[in-house]
Amino acid sequence: MKKGVVAVLVLLALVVLISPAIVGRLAERSMDESLAWAAQESGEVRVTSENFSRGWFSSEGTHRVELRDGDLKSALVTLAGPIESDDELPVLVINTRLDHGLIPVSSMSRERGSLEPGLGSAVSTLQLEFEDGELIDIPGTIYSKVGLAGELLSNYILEPGSHSDGDTRASWGPTEIEVKTDPKNGEAQFRGTVKSLSLDDGSEVVTLGMLTFAGDEQPTRHGIVVGDVHVELGDLSVTIDSVDLIVMPSMSLTGNTQLDGDEVNAIATMNTVMQNLPRAGDMKIDMVFELLGADAELLGRVQQSAERAKSAQDPMALYEAAEKDLLGLFASGFEMNLERFDFTLPEGTITSRANFSFAARDPADFAWTSLLMTTEASIDIAISDAVMQLLLEEQPGAAMIIGGGYLVKRGDTYELKAEMRKGLLTVNGAPIPIPFGGMR
Repeated sequence: MKKGVVAVLVLLALVVLISPAIVGRLAERSMDESLAWAAQESGEVRVTSENFSRGWFSSEGTHRVELRDGDLKSALVTLAGPIESDDELPVLVINTRLDHGLIPVSSMSRERGSLEPGLGSAVSTLQLEFEDGELIDIPGTIYSKVGLAGELLSNYILEPGSHSDGDTRASWGPTEIEVKTDPKNGEAQFRGTVKSLSLDDGSEVVTLGMLTFAGDEQPTRHGIVVGDVHVELGDLSVTIDSVDLIVMPSMSLTGNTQLDGDEVNAIATMNTVMQNLPRAGDMKIDMVFELLGADAELLGRVQQSAERAKSAQDPMALYEAAEKDLLGLFASGFEMNLERFDFTLPEGTITSRANFSFAARDPADFAWTSLLMTTEASIDIAISDAVMQLLLEEQPGAAMIIGGGYLVKRGDTYELKAEMRKGLLTVNGAPIPIPFGGMR
């Protein structure tokens, strides 16, 4: 019995004392793999590792994240104005302490330390480094755990606080963001909550009462990502010079993309409430969109060509390649439906629905003109009489739409019913010629 106890104690000592050096190397490699995977997935950042010092029980290192051409950079330029060179963009600096070992004993000396088995437990702080070398601390801390299989769980924690810089003041409520990634298969899960956020520069004030989001994603062999996402936003407002430009009490977004064999099915919904809109007052928007039976391989190629064209020296060549794949996508056949796109105003409603079905054809002799001949589509729009009168007051030229027979009054509603079958378009039962000559 004593020998068994001694054996267990020796084994435990080996796990606690010897494993950190071995596991530290694995944890270091796993974290680098996760960062490299994140950069590869976005395609818009470059991640480099520097100053990594590996110890017996813990290691410390620094990673630099630089922004490349893409949507993130475009959005930043839109908000901050044009930049003369990439050097003007700040670099995100991530400073990390990694406590390693199957049982990370050294992590117990810091906040949120844990003896949970794994390849490592880390804590990271963030800074922005500017062109002149100035470093600015970013509030909040990232706590990470590397699992036995190499998966990385990161948790960003931001306590309530505020910051002032000249006339600009920012304040925020408790914030938590959790991301779990597996660099081996590329799968990721994420969720987060921002309780409140406020930015005030003296003339422009942006406030957000609440933001929550959650989702997951899985890459596919076709180059597209499938999964779920859900976003809830509450009490968003934008005020400039004491004038409310945007007042959005609530917004909800959901999306789901699935792979069914070699076909993609997707559905997205949006529900938004807006207040104090100029000339409209309050408005509620409800939308449901779905994509059914799209060829996953061709859809992935179209998406990849469009992404590469953003930074290509000859984007037109890539756009032409994307157009060829897009033509093939339509030739393969799929459905695209706007199941609901409704506006609710104090005066009444505008409801609309559109369905498009593209029949499969031989791609060898398929052209854009063929698309019109093989597409079956229907569009239904209904506008309440009170809303129509409001539109006519604002835009008197809209009366031409009624006079031309595109909107027909039935009871208290103006309606449009359009259908296209085998190249024949009808609106409210009347045939409308389609000009094929200008299409190729």
